Amino acid sequence: MAVIKANAYGHGAVKCARALEPDADWFGVALIEEGVELRRAGITRPILCLGGFWHGQAETIIAHNLTPVIFRFDQIEELHAQAKQASRKVNYHLKVDTGMGRLGVPFAELPAFVRALHPFTNLRLDGLMTHFAEAESLDAEFTELQIGCFQQSLDILREAGLAPVWRHLSNSAGIHSQATALGNLARTGAAMYGFTRDVIAPVPEAFDVKPVLSLHSRIVYLKTVAAGTSLGYGRTFTTTSESRIATLPIGYADGLHRAHSNNGHVIVRGHFAPIVGRVSMDLTMVEVTNISEVQLGDEVILLGKQGDLRISAENLAEQINTISYEVACHLSARVPRMYFG
Repeated sequence: MAVIKANAYGHGAVKCARALEPDADWFGVALIEEGVELRRAGITRPILCLGGFWHGQAETIIAHNLTPVIFRFDQIEELHAQAKQASRKVNYHLKVDTGMGRLGVPFAELPAFVRALHPFTNLRLDGLMTHFAEAESLDAEFTELQIGCFQQSLDILREAGLAPVWRHLSNSAGIHSQATALGNLARTGAAMYGFTRDVIAPVPEAFDVKPVLSLHSRIVYLKTVAAGTSLGYGRTFTTTSESRIATLPIGYADGLHRAHSNNGHVIVRGHFAPIVGRVSMDLTMVEVTNISEVQLGDEVILLGKQGDLRISAENLAEQINTISYEVACHLSARVPRMYFG
């Protein structure tokens, strides 16, 4: 399952789905609306809506041939009513909570939940799933407990005469660290986009993947300022000598975190250039004093590689105490995506 929720982790859901469709058995999204977007773009593969659905969305699910994740009984009732009205047999995947604690039928309540499913003849339990809480950890004890709960959950379903076609536990971290827990469907997210270092256990060696995305801008303004010149909102940076300052037309509205204010760098003409002053909504300043021949319009790399220098999503995440997922997901819709290959 190629997970392309959150606009494919910031990469662009429709374009990624079209590129991946020949190889993906399923697509995973968070929201019904994300699934509808893919269907309207012509995507025909099965789509699992991982976040379930809100009251009133069952008709949309059926109309667009989406598969919802179910974790509440009122969802069963509403989906069945719409399926019966449409004279359709509708698939769903049941989520059991084995320890993540966010969504899912609590494991202790699963037998009663399953027993109550039999009257809903217009629904088909097509899959059983759970989600690992710490598969990226070197300590696998809790993950092994979750795997055990999942196996017991399958036994509970079988005893009730239910045989889900799809059985899935693992995200990217689980695929990497729990080779015996793949079921017959694996939800590949971060690793598919080339993110590994901060979300996958360092042992064994991480997947051999490359980042898909790079982020570029250009110098829109260039000036020389005297020593003692303060820069940006709050005057948080003051030059200590005559300095060359470049302004970039990118800011936190585009996805460059405000936490990178005076904390981070970009690549200009094969050199690192520090971010100076506060990152504002639309503009960011960098110091280019020691970069010879810098010019208006020069390309700037905020994420990616130029020559021997590289800035990865993991690098950016480490600087502001987050993870690479968030770095990519925060790239806003106003940043143009250009696709190659």
